Amino acid sequence: MTLTPSTMLELETQAPDFRLPDVVSGQTISLASFEDKTALLVMFICCHCPFVKHIEQEIAQMAKDYQHKSLGMIAISSNDASKYPDDSPENMKLMAQKLGFNFPFCYDETQEVAKLYTAACTPDFFLYNDSRKLVYRGQLDDSRPSNQIPVTGTDLRQAIDCLLAQGQINLTQKPSIGCNIKWKPGNEPEYFA
Repeated sequence: MTLTPSTMLELETQAPDFRLPDVVSGQTISLASFEDKTALLVMFICCHCPFVKHIEQEIAQMAKDYQHKSLGMIAISSNDASKYPDDSPENMKLMAQKLGFNFPFCYDETQEVAKLYTAACTPDFFLYNDSRKLVYRGQLDDSRPSNQIPVTGTDLRQAIDCLLAQGQINLTQKPSIGCNIKWKPGNEPEYFA
């Protein structure tokens, strides 16, 4: 496990489009799947990472808390499942069902979507406004598996609440920290080298 911070992509960056299969429904998901939502949260997570396991209940709870608001959510796993079989689409589906995810959990087999979003770690969060411009990127909250700080989702929840209320999102944003995305051999992006 390599401890890796998120890239902190420049705010106002346009969300790249994608077409990925949802491991639960089998449907193809793209940006257009969320066109009726004011906000869109794109999360890069996986099954085996201890940093994701630490916050997975909060991710599921957050989705339930915002299910009647104008927030679209999608989780994406880009890990190399051939080397990390815990992160296979079959195990992703089991994770989504166990946690009761009410949002698509998609498999990025080519890892191209992770590259488009400059995702670097699991978990990595990207929040977009109604124009699909980036308004928040970084951590869920200050909690980590080893620091005894409770998992609350406070940083990300504050950003979502401000966005939905058309308020000013705090520009002081801390990077997420987690396991590096498990790139296929020779597929590491330039920003990650």
